[in-house]
Amino acid sequence: MNLNVVILAAGRGKRMNSLVPKVLHEVSGRPMLQYAVDAVKTLKPQKTVVIIGNGAEAVKKRMKAEDHLSFVIQKKLLGTGDALAIARKELKKGSVLVLNGDCPLITTGTLKMLLNKHKSDQNMLSFLSFVDNSISGYGRIVRNENGSVVRIVEDKHATPIEKKRFNELNGGVYIMETEVLGYLNKIRKNSFSGEYYLTDIVDIVAKAGKKLEAYNGPPEEIRGVNTREELFKISDMLRKRIIAKWMGKGVTFIDPDTSFVHPLVSIGKDTIIYPNTYLEGSSKIGNNCIVYPGTRINNSILGVGVIIKDNTVIEESRIGGGTVIGPFAHLRPHSTIGRNVKIGNFVETKKSSIGDGTKASHLTYLGDAVVGRNVNIGAGTITCNYDGENKFNTIIESDVFIGSDSQLVAPVKIGKGAYVAAGATITKNVPAGSLAISRTKQQNLKGWAERKRKVQKSRSAIVRK
Repeated sequence: MNLNVVILAAGRGKRMNSLVPKVLHEVSGRPMLQYAVDAVKTLKPQKTVVIIGNGAEAVKKRMKAEDHLSFVIQKKLLGTGDALAIARKELKKGSVLVLNGDCPLITTGTLKMLLNKHKSDQNMLSFLSFVDNSISGYGRIVRNENGSVVRIVEDKHATPIEKKRFNELNGGVYIMETEVLGYLNKIRKNSFSGEYYLTDIVDIVAKAGKKLEAYNGPPEEIRGVNTREELFKISDMLRKRIIAKWMGKGVTFIDPDTSFVHPLVSIGKDTIIYPNTYLEGSSKIGNNCIVYPGTRINNSILGVGVIIKDNTVIEESRIGGGTVIGPFAHLRPHSTIGRNVKIGNFVETKKSSIGDGTKASHLTYLGDAVVGRNVNIGAGTITCNYDGENKFNTIIESDVFIGSDSQLVAPVKIGKGAYVAAGATITKNVPAGSLAISRTKQQNLKGWAERKRKVQKSRSAIVRK
C-alpha cells in the first residue's frame, strides 16, 4: 500500500487556556504531536504532512529533528475538512491516513489494524470508532437499520434523541483512497461554527454509494486532549502503561502511583524504584540498581548495581557500576563518574570526570575537573573554576588525598599520590608525592581567654553605673 499520512495539528486549543500550541503540551516529557509522529513512522509512509496553524513556528522548531515531516500552514482555522483540503497538493498517489495530533496514546498496532481491515474489506473510506459513555464531545456515528454507517453528527449538534440512541463515537482516525479527497469540495461550511467538518465526508461518501465502515478501536488510545484535566488523565494513563511494562520485565516499583518514567527510558532487571522518583528523557538504568525516594534522573546512564540515595538530582551524566550517589547530591550535565565511586551528601559535580574508587563524601563542589582513581576529597573542598570571565580546569591525578576545606584555584594540577593539607588554598601545581600546605602558622596565646573575661566584666560594671 502506497501510504500518505496527514496529521491535523492546527487547532487553537482554546479550552487549554494556554499560550502554548495545544499539540506542544507535554505528556511524559514529550509533546503530544511527537506520539502521533512516532505511531505512524513505523508504517513507513511515503509522505507525512503535518497541518499547523496556531503557533506554527513554535511547532516547526520543536519538531525540527523530524526532518522527514512536511508542514502545511492552515492560515485561517476553518476546520478539519478545510485542513485536509489544503494538504491535498502535498500528497503522493495512494491511500491517505488522517489522524489528530492530540491523541498521544494511539499505537502503531491499532493503526495497522485499521489499515488491514480497510484493505481486506476493500473500502473507499474507513475510520476508528469507540464506545465510552463516560465522556462527551465526540461525534456520534449514525447507522441505518441495516447497521451501515450513514453519517457522523458532531456532539454539539446532536439532538438528545441522537445522543441517547447512538453511543458509538468517532475516533477521528481515517484511512481513505485518493478518490475520497475529491469529495472534500462538497463539504459545506457549518452555519453554526463557520467551519468545514471532515466528519461530513462520511455522509457524502455514503450517499455516493461508496463502501465505508467504522471499526471499533481501544477507547483509551483514541481519546484526545482538549482540556488540562484531559491532559492529566491521558498523562496518567500513559504513565501507568509504561510502569506496567517495566514491572513485567522484572523491575520493582515500591509505589507505582508516585513514580514517573518517560517513554524512552530503559530499566534493567531487578532494579528497585522507590516512591516519588522521576526517570526522564532517554535515561538508561542498569540491572540491580536502587533508586531511593525524591530522585530525578534526566538523560543519564547508570551502570550495574548503582545506588542513588534520597533527594538526588542527576542530569546528562554517566555513572559506572557499583557507585553510590547521594543523598542530596547534584550531578550537573557532563559529569562522568567511574566505578565504585562515592559521591555523598551535598556534593555537586559539573562537567567533570571522576575516576574509579574515588570518594567525595560530603559538602564538595567539583566543576570542570578531571579526577583520577582512588582519590579522597575531603569535606568542604571546592574547585575554583571561574574567574568571573572564563572557566578553567582542575586536574587531580590518582591516589591523591585532598584535606577538608581546601580550595583548588584553577588552572591547577595535583600530581599523583600528593597530599593537600586541610584548609589549604592551592594556586600552583603540586608535584607528585608532595604535601602542599597553604595556611598561616598556628599561634596559641596563653591566658587570652581570662583577659577577655576581665575586659567584659569591666565593661559590664561601667554600664551598671
